[in-house]
Amino acid sequence: MHDARQRLATMELYNKDTFSDDILPVVIVGNGPSGICLSYLLSGYTPYLSPDGFHPNQILHDKLTKNPHLSLFDQDLEYLCEGVEGRSSNPVAVLFDALLLPDGDFGVDCASPLIWRHEPERATPHLVLGKGPPGGAWHAMEGSMLTLSLANWMELPGLKLKDWMRDKRRNLRNDRATPAEIASYYQHYVTKMGLEKSFACGTTVTSVSRVSLKSGRSIWKIQGLQRRANVNEEHEVPFSVYAENVVLATGTHDIPARLGVDGENLPYVCHSFWELEAAISSGRLDRASEPVLIVGAGLTAADAVLAAHHLNTPVYHAFRRPVSDPALIFNQLPKLLYPEYHKVHQMMSQQQHKVGETVENLSNQLLSSPADGTSSYTCYPGYLSFPKHRVAAFKPDGKCVLEGEGGLQTVLQVSMALVLIGAHPNLSFLPEHGRDLALDSEEPISCRRNPMDVDPYTYESIKEAGLYAMGPLVGENFVRFLKGGALAIACDIARKQSAKRQSATENCITSLMNIQLTNCTLEA
Repeated sequence: MHDARQRLATMELYNKDTFSDDILPVVIVGNGPSGICLSYLLSGYTPYLSPDGFHPNQILHDKLTKNPHLSLFDQDLEYLCEGVEGRSSNPVAVLFDALLLPDGDFGVDCASPLIWRHEPERATPHLVLGKGPPGGAWHAMEGSMLTLSLANWMELPGLKLKDWMRDKRRNLRNDRATPAEIASYYQHYVTKMGLEKSFACGTTVTSVSRVSLKSGRSIWKIQGLQRRANVNEEHEVPFSVYAENVVLATGTHDIPARLGVDGENLPYVCHSFWELEAAISSGRLDRASEPVLIVGAGLTAADAVLAAHHLNTPVYHAFRRPVSDPALIFNQLPKLLYPEYHKVHQMMSQQQHKVGETVENLSNQLLSSPADGTSSYTCYPGYLSFPKHRVAAFKPDGKCVLEGEGGLQTVLQVSMALVLIGAHPNLSFLPEHGRDLALDSEEPISCRRNPMDVDPYTYESIKEAGLYAMGPLVGENFVRFLKGGALAIACDIARKQSAKRQSATENCITSLMNIQLTNCTLEA
């Protein structure tokens, strides 16, 4: 794997002039699973209905068997999407997920009706830019926590994750893998599928802008910096590349969301799970510490609760929604498949702070056993939730002020506060950080609340032709659904390339006819 990383890092980029030969059809910004999957489809790997393929959705199966000789790229995606339902609001994402993982919502490992053929003549030249090795943010998730998704939900087309794990002599636990294993799988995938030639790692994009050629044609100019390693030091070299189309596949893990309250910049207030891990591994946090305050009710907050609870460090857990809110992710997960998250949900529900009551010392709970009857919170000692509460302020002395319904405030003494309420994408390379491209141009782009405004069947920006977005930027948090964005974009790019070739052929024929007519006139 180290060798693969070295090979991928050797593609060196330079500042280029705007000559037509240097204009790529596609540049992808981001080398996580979104960018990797799109690179696979743009490299000539083509999905067809298998001769013995069957899909349990009879309507979809009938549609596919009408044109079994046609690849998925050559079919009407909007027509295929009709009548297919799933857990994504993007129709092509639901379609492709249904084809790759039939009955995937039930945890069934049902065979896909698709087969993949490598057809190099279909390949579209492209470049994938990424800050680190292929896999994107997964390489930053080095904890031992299991991924939320089932293992086969995390895999990319053409390489079964279970097969790769078996070759590595690793076992899947409850059909789940760790983030480190997933990151390694994605990096191996790029090498295995021969995609390295299209990847430029160690790159930071600083600008994506429209430029006009002398011919009047408008293209994209992508500028940035690439890390280069000399014998003694690393340095950054500026580069620029040009493209007809740009795909934003950057994810949303770049900038942690903030509460915007007084004291949020104090040293004991953190905004990432990994800061909790660092505090645990360094010994700054242990069972003798003052409680940790965890703010948020998403999966990262749940991971933090589990990590602190495992260490026997007392936990206060504050979140804005009621525990029974259907929008909470815990209320959307099957209990049998996700027992650890179900446990956190139970803790949130069963050990709530009662408004108006004095907050009990959680450290004392850990010292007393449930049989003592000395604590009103004995199911999960050392944990107390604060539903429908928000943080009003952080104080320099380690005191956090929570505010519940009706404005009633509670003051907690803590050793550390973790604000884990999501993250925003870093789109600083776009004008106005890409706000103009969002559904609501008055607000910053957000995966949950304000994704980019794209065509649902091509993923091309409604507001900027030739600019595409996929993955979390269009509201897809799960790898199983972001693959649909890759399909939609690859199909649309293929359509554009075909139209371009057809136009060039027609122009050539017209030129030849004009020459022939001129010769006829001269002869006459």
